[in-house]
Order: sequence, then structure tokens, then C-alpha cells
Amino acid sequence: DYELCEEWGHLYPVPREDLINLHREHLLHLLEIGDMQKALQLLQRIEDPGICLAISEQSLDQHLNLAASHFLADYLTAHFYANLTRARRNEIQALYMGSKVLLSLPEPSHVNYFHLSSRPLLVLEQLLMNMKVDWVAVAVQTLHQLLAGQEIGFTVEDIDNLLSKYAEKALNFPFALKEKRS
Repeated sequence: DYELCEEWGHLYPVPREDLINLHREHLLHLLEIGDMQKALQLLQRIEDPGICLAISEQSLDQHLNLAASHFLADYLTAHFYANLTRARRNEIQALYMGSKVLLSLPEPSHVNYFHLSSRPLLVLEQLLMNMKVDWVAVAVQTLHQLLAGQEIGFTVEDIDNLLSKYAEKALNFPFALKEKRS
């Protein structure tokens, strides 16, 4: 049905908003079923960059699933970086990094941390608080790779400070040892 509507859009004048709604719904459908290849082909078929940007941003704001959010954040960064405001760029890059970190963790854990996907440092902190040390190692490695040459509102030093803070808390004993006297 989407493809038929798209063909009609090429043959007859369709208002811009209706065209955006059609393509957005088609894109959301493809992302829901996990067909990233067809989603990419759909975005590449859209000739007007303004419509493509609107569709991608509106779809990203729907907060579909982790893979869809990652795909859209990657697409927007790769194709429309210069068209985005600095704040929006940082928001999209943070979502990209957070979703990448979550995708590197075991799949059953995705649902527990998805709500934090746009806040990678909070994902890391939550993993530390939940004592998921192995997952923290994977998350830190992923973030270090992604942060190379990026500017998104936090740095490698912020990650190191967070790790230091929790390492200090892990070594902090709330009681004093009593000496045995004979």
C-alpha cells in the first residue's frame, strides 16, 4: 500500500505534509519489522532533502526500538549533520552512542536500559550501580572508540571521573575495624 501511494505521489501533486506523513509511516513500518535495507532505500528515493530530513527527525522522535533509533541517528548524522542545530546534533550523537553501547550488551538487557539510550553516561552509571562489571568494560570500550574526535557534551575524562567515583565508593568501608586487646 505504501509503495502504491508513493507511485501516486509521483503522478499527481500531493501536499508536502501528506507526502511527509506517507513516507514517515512507511519508514516507521519498515523499521518496526526490522528491514533496515528497505528503510535506507526509501530514504534514498526521496528527492527533496528537506522532506527526507523532516521524515528522519520525526521518525527518530517516535522512540521505536533500539535498532531503529540507532539506524536513524546514524542516518541523520551521516546525511544531515550540517542542517542540524548544535543542540540537536549533540542529542542525536548521544542517542547514537547510547544505542551503540546498548547494542553491544546482551540482548535481554536492552529492555532494562532502553529508556537511557539517549544518555550514555547514565547507562554507564546504571551498569555500575547494578554491579554489571563485565558489561561496564564493554560499554567503556565502545564509548572510548566512539568518542575519538567527537564533541557531544561529554568526554573520555567524564567517563574516567565516573569510574573513579564508583571505584572510590566500592573501597569505602562504612565501619572501623576494632582492635583486639588481650
